[in-house]
Amino acid sequence: MFPNNRPPFRRLPKIRENVNEAIRVKEVRAVFPDGQVEVMATPAAIRRAQELGLDLILVSPTAEPPVAKAMDYGQWQYEQKKKTHDAKKKQHVIQVKEVKFRPNTDDHDYDFKKNHALRFLKEGNRVKAVVQFRGREIAHVDLGKKLLLRFAEDLKDVGTVEGQPKLEGRNAHIIMSPIKVQAPPAKAKEKPAGAPSPKLDA
Repeated sequence: MFPNNRPPFRRLPKIRENVNEAIRVKEVRAVFPDGQVEVMATPAAIRRAQELGLDLILVSPTAEPPVAKAMDYGQWQYEQKKKTHDAKKKQHVIQVKEVKFRPNTDDHDYDFKKNHALRFLKEGNRVKAVVQFRGREIAHVDLGKKLLLRFAEDLKDVGTVEGQPKLEGRNAHIIMSPIKVQAPPAKAKEKPAGAPSPKLDA
């Protein structure tokens, strides 16, 4: 066996970007906890933050000059993670929900699945309605097309059809997208009682 002369592996400390000495710009608009804002040389801003027991963190690197804030680095990390978490919660991922029919689907089963599709569209998701043909049912494609057109008509208030019904193999389908609800127009401010009416120019 050959001796292993390699030095032991050392894990390098993780460099905190845009914090204290890692800030590379010459001067910053420094913001301190007492509300004071001052454009000053970066080293001086770092020293002042450290005198307060805080870190200097570059919060707006693209500003002119860049904005740095004196605060606790751990607190700043917590706030950033919370912002990211809240943004993910608000973000809605549009999914394609599928509902399946047969060309001879009875009214009860049809209404049950239509109500599912109604809920999917109201939640902001797209819906793929599929009619499956088995065996000799493929000879009655027209029944499947009528069912899909009926489905689209019943949900026209909440969804729009993307194209015409399509036949792929032994399945026919349509895809519906939710209708975007527009915000109601802002109401005009009511004129207080007794306020003088505006005069018209002669």
